[in-house]
Amino acid sequence: MRVTIFGATGLLGKALLGPATASEWEGNEVSGLGSKDADIRDSEQVLGAVQRTRPDWIVLAAAYTDVDGCETNRELAFDVNCRGAVNVSKAAKQHGARLLLVSTDYVFDGKSTVPYEADALPAPRSVYGQSKADAEAQVGEILPECCIVRTSWLFGAGGKCFPDTILKLAEKRPEIDVVSDQRGSPTYTVDLARAIARLSNVGASGIVHATNRGQCSWFEFAEAIVHGAGLKTIVRPTTSARFVRPAERPQYSVLSPRSLEKYGIALPTWQEALRNYLRERSIPKLPGKPVA
Repeated sequence: MRVTIFGATGLLGKALLGPATASEWEGNEVSGLGSKDADIRDSEQVLGAVQRTRPDWIVLAAAYTDVDGCETNRELAFDVNCRGAVNVSKAAKQHGARLLLVSTDYVFDGKSTVPYEADALPAPRSVYGQSKADAEAQVGEILPECCIVRTSWLFGAGGKCFPDTILKLAEKRPEIDVVSDQRGSPTYTVDLARAIARLSNVGASGIVHATNRGQCSWFEFAEAIVHGAGLKTIVRPTTSARFVRPAERPQYSVLSPRSLEKYGIALPTWQEALRNYLRERSIPKLPGKPVA
């Protein structure tokens, strides 16, 4: 099976093409495209890339994920996250390829008190969430057999993410304040990438929720990061009201794992994932070849 990954230079894209995921792609021909190879906002570039790589499966991991940036750059958010996804889905349909679209917990309003099931109705409260919810709907109309994988609180080595930010702050400050009134499930890029590869290999379809197991607040996550790194910085809980940001965050965005378990896939706990991230982050990077 030939697999083409759009968004190969992003945090998740690097994990999809990294050595930790290679065994899941074994026997497949995997190629990765960054924005310089094909800007998903340009339908002709997308179609050309698909014609060159001739995939059986496309994984669309490219997105504009700056949640606050989306609020002030609404047109860009919809150009990339929605219209870009439509361009990829149309190219996939024309070529006869299957598509896996990576989406987000931000399609929900966060008012639930129990984990969101895959069939829960989206009700986004931010431009980012709306752009992804619209992408889900439009891609689903073009490719009814597509697979939409929603995830949350993504973190991984080799790029900007919450643990990286906390560790850099903790190295400079004796105390840091982190909100304790937002709950979700941290998700390690390596674990998500492995799940995506397995879903592609079995021809998954429909909406699937894929996160590391368990839930926590951002404050609890930050405490675990600082403790796991052996730092002495004090982490103090605070409220979202004290940290007003352009985009509204869902207060509760835990995703139920049932849709993923249906495929026999269970990700590690977020605590185990964090330990693996901290271990990966501390290992010097050696030159190597990506999956090909």
